[in-house]
Amino acid sequence: MLSIEQRLSVYPRLRFMGSKHRLGARLGEVFAALPPGPALDAFSGSGVVSYVLKASGRPVVANDHLTFAAALTEALVANDATQLTAQDVDAICSGNRDGRDFIATTFAGLYFPDADHAFLDAAWSHVDTLAPAKHALAIGALCLAAAWKQPRGVFTVTTPRYDDGRRHLRMPLEALFREAAEAFNRAVFAGASPCESRCGEALEIDDDFAVAYLDPPYAPPRDDTCYIKRYHFLEGLATYWRGQEIMWETRTRKLRKRHTPFASKRTVRPALDDLFERFRDAAIVVSYGSNAALEVTELEALLRRHKPRVERIEIPHRYAFGTHASASRRLAREYVLIGA
Repeated sequence: MLSIEQRLSVYPRLRFMGSKHRLGARLGEVFAALPPGPALDAFSGSGVVSYVLKASGRPVVANDHLTFAAALTEALVANDATQLTAQDVDAICSGNRDGRDFIATTFAGLYFPDADHAFLDAAWSHVDTLAPAKHALAIGALCLAAAWKQPRGVFTVTTPRYDDGRRHLRMPLEALFREAAEAFNRAVFAGASPCESRCGEALEIDDDFAVAYLDPPYAPPRDDTCYIKRYHFLEGLATYWRGQEIMWETRTRKLRKRHTPFASKRTVRPALDDLFERFRDAAIVVSYGSNAALEVTELEALLRRHKPRVERIEIPHRYAFGTHASASRRLAREYVLIGA
């Protein structure tokens, strides 16, 4: 049986705001000390913590309100065995089967060369025909390829001013997709218990769990933690923009921002209180960065309203990138609060 560190070594690395990839092994140690039973990752994001929970042998429900995030956990947490075959990948790269051109038309001159936009349209013409597990793997690989090629992995800019010289920035998206598909295939493994991927709101979950892992998008002192603003292209790509509201007046073709009470300084406290109350019967594990507006002491006091025994662990951590121009924002302490 592979260790959690060995499992994490093959998990596809998406440059995702707040990703816990570097903290995965430490969180695995925290989960191992908690009661056995089903676990919830209520804000799954990059999917890496759900993947750690699966590797520990627990049944897992991975949840996120972003479609592309749910596709990641559908591909690598809920899926135990299915992979994309060489024939599947060749078919996805074989050209446009129905002439669709939404991406090429909508994003002309923005993020990628015309040939790359055309490739994404063509790829989706085949992805639409795939069964659910292969569909999720293909979506995950397309999103990873697009994030690799976009400087810093975010879609808030359309200029190359963040070009750091990585080879990914100069490769065709088709070649990047083939690499990404291999990466996703390597990460597929059979868990000891069935796992599930959901796309929904954390405050609407009403199942019972032994462990609830909570990593909501806290409001920072400056800027914001709007995932739609940074990853709107990946969210659109995961759905081929079906059901999405594009803000046509914006140069970047953003999607309409989705309200979350956790990202606002005005509403984060009652939202967290509601969240802790909802999962009061589970062991609650909360991840929290020191570069947020809410002080950890206040967060701990909120958790103690529902869990009288709370332990705090502090871990030095460097984030993949900051959400503000100041580089010092990248250096922080990651707090893990454990309410039993």
